[in-house]
Amino acid sequence: MDSASIVWSPAPYHIFTYGTLLGTQVFHSFYNATVAYKTLERPQFAILQRNLFPGYFGVQAAAPILLALTYPAQKLLDAKLTSSGVFGVLEKSNRWTVLAPLATAFVTGLVNLVYLLPETNKITAKRRAQETKDGKRSWDAPPHSEEMTTLNREFGKIHGVSSLLNLVTLGATLFYGFQLGARLE
Repeated sequence: MDSASIVWSPAPYHIFTYGTLLGTQVFHSFYNATVAYKTLERPQFAILQRNLFPGYFGVQAAAPILLALTYPAQKLLDAKLTSSGVFGVLEKSNRWTVLAPLATAFVTGLVNLVYLLPETNKITAKRRAQETKDGKRSWDAPPHSEEMTTLNREFGKIHGVSSLLNLVTLGATLFYGFQLGARLE
């Protein structure tokens, strides 16, 4: 393949998309969120996260679709090509190594984006309103009002599920990366 024709191949776009997905997840989960949490006051940290998460979870949901669309064909020993794109992802031989991790990353990112993020935002708004009523911040030392205790428990549960799904998405992305790397050998 000459250098001009590679531009029209899905392969480089597949690699770029994978790199964007993995890089975004690693950077945000292990660096950006940690530094922001240690640096910012709690209200500013919450505002930052609330504004970052739609894009972050959007990348987690959209990138697996782009990876499926740009899945490159592979030459076999007998010079045949495997299918590319979605048809290649759906091939029986790729169900566990390609389809499963991409579908897992898509579903977990989508659940975070369309369900858990809005629910978290609703609970956060309720906690802010309760803070005004109670005259005490949600993260201050106990005791808290019964309403705030309930809201804090709800927030903890939904945040825990979201964090777990984020780790599952990262795990699926890493698993797929090893499968992709094996194809490059």
